[in-house]
Amino acid sequence: MTAAAVGLDQSGIRRVNTSAALRALAVSAEAMTMTALAERTGLSRRTIELILDALVDAGWVAELARVPVTGGAGRPPRRFELRAQHALLAAVRVNTLEGAAVVSDVRGNILGRARRALREYHDPRSTLDDAADLVREALVDAGGTIERLRAGAVASGGAIDADGVVRRLVFTQHWEGVDLPAELGSRIRIPWFADNDANLGALAERWRGSARDHDDVVWAQLGNRAGVGILIRGTVHRGHEGAAGEIVEAVSMSVGSIDDHPIAWLTSPVQEHRRFALSRVDAARSGDTAALAEVDVFVEHIATVLTTLSWTIAPSLIVLGGGMEDAADVLLPRVRERMRAARTPGIELRATSLGPDGPLIGALKFALDRMDTTLFGPIVQHA
Repeated sequence: MTAAAVGLDQSGIRRVNTSAALRALAVSAEAMTMTALAERTGLSRRTIELILDALVDAGWVAELARVPVTGGAGRPPRRFELRAQHALLAAVRVNTLEGAAVVSDVRGNILGRARRALREYHDPRSTLDDAADLVREALVDAGGTIERLRAGAVASGGAIDADGVVRRLVFTQHWEGVDLPAELGSRIRIPWFADNDANLGALAERWRGSARDHDDVVWAQLGNRAGVGILIRGTVHRGHEGAAGEIVEAVSMSVGSIDDHPIAWLTSPVQEHRRFALSRVDAARSGDTAALAEVDVFVEHIATVLTTLSWTIAPSLIVLGGGMEDAADVLLPRVRERMRAARTPGIELRATSLGPDGPLIGALKFALDRMDTTLFGPIVQHA
């Protein structure tokens, strides 16, 4: 379908064409010639030339030095690439104890970071003030300015609906009804988006992590903290009021039954607890009988939960994250064995390759996906 076919005026048509050119440059790993860009977008070479000249003037695109043609025959073609740092994106994550923020370019490459303890998680106002401060610190670390910041996304625990409103949070009722995008937007005046951190972990794995070759994915954090992010055909499945995957609320699954188990502390936000869990995993690696028994109890717990998820969601891949990846060599073989014994569907099991950055990277992708119409113009389906 052409731009004219959807009833756009000339200004709208130019915006759509510019959008198509920018998207093609954004996904290209190399600089592109006008001819290649025209072929990719289906636009005329003259239209592409006018678009590129305007984008160069606006600072979105850089024209590179011409490279002589092999053999010296003919004039070298003009080459262009997206100036990815022309605009910046922010992502911030909060848990019960600390917050972390990153700032990236419009390709999602992280340029700056900040992390520190929160003052009082049960007070949404102070926590969101801290989150905004973390974004500003990450922006300074990136060498950027607030004027270049175009959009941001928040990764948080709890059931978060499609509008970014917290509907339920198991640890406290103080956050219920908090509109995360509106609150961050009042502190840093850019468009904000929000989703559950497990959902964003799943999104990140498919974008840049362990799930690039899968469309139906579950990202699971099981232990002292529990949550599941679900992708169906590559899209986050949020469910009614964002409740999908909030298995910590599912009493019948007993996901909280081993909160104080030593190995379950792999997912704890308390660093002292995590260090103790990792020491028990190290002991298990060394053959310590008591530590191996602790691992077996934890593995049985994981396998029980994942078996239920295997038959209800039936993903093609389950990714373990949230701290469990640090014990992947010990946990994965044992969990796979238990799931085979339970005759679950042939679901692949992997550890996250993104570590604690996963939900932040997913938040960047979440913002990029939703800022497309602002950064690159309206989406138009082509026949």
